Amino acid sequence: MRFHHLVSTAGLALSMLVSGSPARTASSPSTAVAADVPQTVSIIFKLRNAQDLERFIAQSVDPQSRHFRSFFSTQEFADAFGPRDWEFATVLHYMQQNGITINEIYDSHMIVRATGTTAQFNALLNTVICSYQDDHGRRFQKPSRKPSVPKEIKDIVLMVAGLDTTPALRPHLRRSPFIADPSLGEAAPALVLPNGAAATGVPGNFTVGDVANLYNINPLYNRHITGQAQTLGIATLATFDPTDAYGYWSALGLVVAPNRIKEIALDGGTGTDGADETTLDVQQAGGLAPRAKILVYEAPNTDSGFIDLFYRAVSDNRVDTLSCSWGLGEAFLDPDTLTAFQQVFMEAAAQGIPVFTSAGDAGAFDVNSSLPTPQFSPLNSVDHPSADPYVTAAGGTTLPFTLALRHGNIVVPQERPWGWDYLENYIVTYYGQYTYDAYYFPVGGGGGVSINFPAPSWQLGLAGRRTTPADFSTLYYYPSYTPTNPDTSGAQDLADLPIGYAGRNLPDVSLNADPETGYLLYFGGVFYNGYGGTSFVAPQLNGIAALLTQSAGSRLGFLNPQLYAIYAHRGYGPKSPFNAITTGTNLYWQAIPDYNPASGLGTLDVTKLEKELCGH
Repeated sequence: MRFHHLVSTAGLALSMLVSGSPARTASSPSTAVAADVPQTVSIIFKLRNAQDLERFIAQSVDPQSRHFRSFFSTQEFADAFGPRDWEFATVLHYMQQNGITINEIYDSHMIVRATGTTAQFNALLNTVICSYQDDHGRRFQKPSRKPSVPKEIKDIVLMVAGLDTTPALRPHLRRSPFIADPSLGEAAPALVLPNGAAATGVPGNFTVGDVANLYNINPLYNRHITGQAQTLGIATLATFDPTDAYGYWSALGLVVAPNRIKEIALDGGTGTDGADETTLDVQQAGGLAPRAKILVYEAPNTDSGFIDLFYRAVSDNRVDTLSCSWGLGEAFLDPDTLTAFQQVFMEAAAQGIPVFTSAGDAGAFDVNSSLPTPQFSPLNSVDHPSADPYVTAAGGTTLPFTLALRHGNIVVPQERPWGWDYLENYIVTYYGQYTYDAYYFPVGGGGGVSINFPAPSWQLGLAGRRTTPADFSTLYYYPSYTPTNPDTSGAQDLADLPIGYAGRNLPDVSLNADPETGYLLYFGGVFYNGYGGTSFVAPQLNGIAALLTQSAGSRLGFLNPQLYAIYAHRGYGPKSPFNAITTGTNLYWQAIPDYNPASGLGTLDVTKLEKELCGH
């Protein structure tokens, strides 16, 4: 695979900041983890014949190819691109020789789950597993140095994940501050319920019925395209209460099967931290495709948990579409981890499964979701997994609306990329610069230029494609900065990212994501309004894709080359499924009447997209 890992050193340094001082003000390692403590890991194999796989994926989404929408089964993928039988047996034998027990083998043969003791893995991987405690009192473990695959199996095994239990990944949802923070003294927008109708028509109180109205989905419903015989996949890091999803659909008058949801717990299961994220994912995807079944893959918020989610869902090969609304700045990830994810996204593409992920909620400064301003300087950066070219990155917009506030109205006259810069003057004037910098910046639809993945072929020649900018390319930490003493002296240079790199641009497409023009969430048996984030867009695209899959009579496969080919042919003309976003920024990148890293190709007309993708 052709990776351009330009920031491996920076990535390793930044990854330490997510769990350690100063980003989390975590303690130093208290002690080494006891030698006899059991450890369970995921052993990830290297992909074989990557260039052949790339060619097959390209042919599978090329309407001129005889392989168009001809996809692999899991077994066919394993035979052609997974480890050979003797390679697989070599690794299993090596692990058993070193006292490691094999617990589970994924059908794709790309991952095995294995258990041993701390002492065994310390010796095997040349590391020391240490325990930490963060500033919230939460305990986790992390290797003192990057685990090293033994030379005997290094040509076969990519990496071993699972020894780092830092809860680093974040859900990409936000709520209106004027609802969530009563201390601002602003009148909260009223809660407006569907009241027997599927849609409310009220920004901040939108439902999936409003999504159908906004993006011209209703003509598909009128032809009974509702997700029949399709299976939606949700990859998430928190469990949830399915009765909330059924309650939401019932309130909207949607008729759904009473047993359509199945939860699949991985790696021992997970907790409820982020349950609202999982809930909205299921409500949105399942509400837009009400006749589809739903498989919810749930894993712990750990390094192996997030990897295992995708490998298991793709290896099972039971879902026709897949979405995820969790992520982390790509600059925090090392090359092996990026490769591990790309392998499974390529497998998904080969098996015909489109993958949608949220592009993030920090505008053009994704790293600052984990390293917040103003104690850290803004850094132009993008979110992962959306940075990977083999997923469709879901960006966000703000719809036209008027926000009535205590000291006057804020008017957004036309649709724009989501970015809370339109709140800046108001917040600074009435609540101070620090309030804006600390709580309202950076907030917006994720987008920008990857520093790890080169621009893919389907983005070459795109008029609006950008390279990594010189602005905000250095990350500083201000150790003495406090709200009452904004001291930037003694700044520490933590990372310097490349300038002028022609990386993969994201997002690919956008839908409404701003909480101020956002959505209702039914959670804990109660409706709440003012929710948003690109967390809503990824599952919405998932549900839309299920409708298109039913219409096409086949899985859609890797969507990005198909979307960009349609754009190259149709532009923003009368038959185009794309609506241009031409004004505003996502805090840095400017929307223009072309592709741009603030809104991607724009928003969708789903009925027109069906005609292009499904031949109707």
